[in-house]
Amino acid sequence: MGDSIGWGIVGYGWVARDYMAPGIRAAGHRLVAVSDSGQASRAAAEAEGARTHADIAGLLSEPEVEAVYVATPNHLHREAVEALAASGKAVLCEKPMAASLSDAEAMVAAVSKGGIFYGTAFDQRHHPAHRAMRDAIRQGRIGAVTTIRIVYACWLDRAWTSFAGQDNWRIDPLKAGGGALMDLAPHGIDLVDFLLDESIEDIAALTQARAQDYAVDDGALLIGRTGSGILANLHVAYNCPDALPRRRLEAIGTKGALTAIDTMGQVAGGTLSLTDGVSGQAQALSFDAEASPFLEQVRAFGSALRRPAERDAYSAERDLHTMRLLARAYEGCRTARVVED
Repeated sequence: MGDSIGWGIVGYGWVARDYMAPGIRAAGHRLVAVSDSGQASRAAAEAEGARTHADIAGLLSEPEVEAVYVATPNHLHREAVEALAASGKAVLCEKPMAASLSDAEAMVAAVSKGGIFYGTAFDQRHHPAHRAMRDAIRQGRIGAVTTIRIVYACWLDRAWTSFAGQDNWRIDPLKAGGGALMDLAPHGIDLVDFLLDESIEDIAALTQARAQDYAVDDGALLIGRTGSGILANLHVAYNCPDALPRRRLEAIGTKGALTAIDTMGQVAGGTLSLTDGVSGQAQALSFDAEASPFLEQVRAFGSALRRPAERDAYSAERDLHTMRLLARAYEGCRTARVVED
């Protein structure tokens, strides 16, 4: 069978079109079929040589499709994952798992019942710079880690769209489940787990609706703490102009600090440095600056599909824990507003 995987995609929006499909090709895999209700999306997929279907039933009937990337709006993840789990196909589902915690719980139950290989598409785990950070932490190069600090921000206004005529579902609370916190914070929460080999256990958040004229939050600050006492500080936003510094990942320890600039996102590159805690001297750390996190994600998922021993890197239960943290963060914000009122 070889390492080339036959992929299907459910939901052919801008992330699937601009990043996942190129990642599939670059990895030496094949994009076999796409399911999307939108005519423009199907036309874009056909231009890439994929067979297209207006609904998921057609994609499920494709015998060459071994793995399916789910990139629909968040509120449609559950329906797709449940159907795919029943079919036995492997699933890589975009983050967040779902628009609601109850949907995410149902998805995990379906994955367990179907016995399929499932992963949530936390592509930031696969950025070469972030892998290098984890290696440096494990080697003790910054001593005992005390804090992870993350800034992951962008500008997302009401008019943003990936295809002409498409609605901006990310600002619809029913379709997205939230705003900047729901969309961007999952990457940071998961990166804490990835870098430290332990999850955030305690979390609190404050949200804002400051610059954009829509119903979901356009910014949030989160603080968290792992079981061993490491603190995490996350700033996520839809209200930061793209020309400003807006993507920074830091790991602070008792002997030094690791700083990654412009690594969080869909593209390759950025910088990574190690600052010594005694001298203050900084040195650049090398990593593969040509490989995008999407390419590396496709490679890793495909390899694990062929080699079950590698599937320990994926955990639906861990991803459900991340969803529970998001739900607690939002609930804390709602409770705080009730108390203030």
